[in-house]
Amino acid sequence: MAYRTVIIYLFSLGLILAQTPDSLKGKWIPGLTTGLGINQVAFNNWVKGGENSIAWTLYGDFKLKYGADKWNFKHQLKAVYGRAKIGEATYKTTENDLFMEDVLSYKAGWAVDPFFSNSLRTQVTKGYDYKLTGAPNVSDFFDPGYITQTFGFAYDKYSNITTRIGVAFQEVISNRFIQYTDDPETSEIETFKFETGFESVTDMNFKLDDNIALASKLRLFSRFESLDVWDVRWDNVITAKVNNWLSVNFTYLLLYEKAQSLKTQTKEALQIGITYSIL
Repeated sequence: MAYRTVIIYLFSLGLILAQTPDSLKGKWIPGLTTGLGINQVAFNNWVKGGENSIAWTLYGDFKLKYGADKWNFKHQLKAVYGRAKIGEATYKTTENDLFMEDVLSYKAGWAVDPFFSNSLRTQVTKGYDYKLTGAPNVSDFFDPGYITQTFGFAYDKYSNITTRIGVAFQEVISNRFIQYTDDPETSEIETFKFETGFESVTDMNFKLDDNIALASKLRLFSRFESLDVWDVRWDNVITAKVNNWLSVNFTYLLLYEKAQSLKTQTKEALQIGITYSIL
């Protein structure tokens, strides 16, 4: 089912690209940024206590933009994977996220622009719950996986803020971890769940200082049958560039999804990293 869904996703992407006139394809603007963030504490003959520790995060962010008189297209593929080790313990996974998004909008001359988007979110590899004995495996690649298609209207009249809202179709795929897809009211075990509702996505980019920037993305999703309950994902990254290749990053993620937990989940990290823009 996961591979079939990936094929459907790529087919949808192909439909988007097919709407781009050949004469305008020279206006594609690619961008690729990669980075490695590291935190380390090391002791040698230290008598006041403490343990060696190291944490690293590897990430890549590929973007592709296209602009013409009437059509705008944006593509993003972002992957983050990190691990940490304290003392003699084994390495533990701290970052494990794969995200892909395509947005096609049409400049109709209205206050808002019609758009179609297709997004995918899953894990890069296996994830574990280290709070439980034995650190059981709780997720994997496309287990669960979320794919969302949205039709609606976008507003991007400001250079640093874009927002869009529309009717969304969300597919949730699982394999072993069926708590994300199974309907407890049926006797069968479902590994696929189809949902319809509203989706809102807002992207914000602000320059806080000459070398400090804030990137924020807020995504809201509510199902038609329960409009009083909203899934929330709020990603924030503050980057302070020391020079062309060295930066300090602070990330903060707020997540609420009733299917995962009744409590709001948060994650924050502070790292110094090597960043390199290839394109």
